[in-house]
Amino acid sequence: MIDLRSDTITRPTDAMRAAIAAAPVGDDQFGEDPSVNALQEHGAALLGKEAALWLPTGTMANQVALRLLTRPGDDVVVSRESHIVWHEAGAGGANAGVQFTEIGTGGVFSADEFLAACKPQGHMLYPPTTLVVIENTHNRAGGLVVPQPMVEAVCGAARAAGVATLLDGARLWNAAIAARTTPAAIAAPFDVVWAALSKGLGAPAGSLLAGPRDLIARAVRVRRMLGGAMRQVGLLAAAGSHALAHHYDRLSEDHAHARLIAARIAQCPGVRLDLATVQTNIVVFHLEPGAPDAATVVARARERGVALFAFGPRTLRVVTHLAVTRAQCVEAADILAEICLADS
Repeated sequence: MIDLRSDTITRPTDAMRAAIAAAPVGDDQFGEDPSVNALQEHGAALLGKEAALWLPTGTMANQVALRLLTRPGDDVVVSRESHIVWHEAGAGGANAGVQFTEIGTGGVFSADEFLAACKPQGHMLYPPTTLVVIENTHNRAGGLVVPQPMVEAVCGAARAAGVATLLDGARLWNAAIAARTTPAAIAAPFDVVWAALSKGLGAPAGSLLAGPRDLIARAVRVRRMLGGAMRQVGLLAAAGSHALAHHYDRLSEDHAHARLIAARIAQCPGVRLDLATVQTNIVVFHLEPGAPDAATVVARARERGVALFAFGPRTLRVVTHLAVTRAQCVEAADILAEICLADS
């Protein structure tokens, strides 16, 4: 099976398994796991923040950040179709008690759009806007890299308005590679940032939440409240450290493979795909009337040995990663192009 459902489906390489097996461990609840401590220190430096905390998942990273930066009943401004709203099972409302205001188009929004949506503090009717979240890269927008001038403008406007800023950097590493910059440069305008180790980098689990030292100290308690406190987690931290050391630079290969697939299927009359959005390792495309629907394409593709993910009745996503080769991507692109034409 050529599995293009997500970059989370990768399995640890032999070298990563060796790093896991050799990892020195201790009780992370006492701050005594050397592998965790080393990863957190390295992660904070990579992200340009004072401190970092290992968390088991990216969703938990978002939830911890919400608990730290908002109060129940607050309003959080986000991009349309953002992960924190669409893909976390309603956790923001259940865990932090916040509501979300989605703005912008195509995964981005301007400072003016943010200010228009921002609700004032102390209003007798409005829930106060206390946080703005930017997702970079933006998953449902096709792995789009948010332009840094736009990021800086939004964060500047938020700071002036007394609103905290969070970077949902599940695929921040991909954004940095695509933009030919550093993760720290992208994260610099934000109060808090997190980045996943279990997506493009291929670790089996883990994300790093980074920010001011006092805030990250508070995050330790929130992590425990949400069930994320673990013991000899250095086994997983070692996988994350190995991923950063050995799988970061090769992310550009995944980006090239995604563009290869996108260029092929964009030629199909039954497919609507803006190639300008294919900037990293995600391809989101839409099926025109007359083409098969998404469920049909998923089923037919699986019969032919290709797995992909349906985002909606006529919307599909393909994600490239370190477990698929260029030849497999060429094969998958040809199969998908043929299937998408079948009923047109």
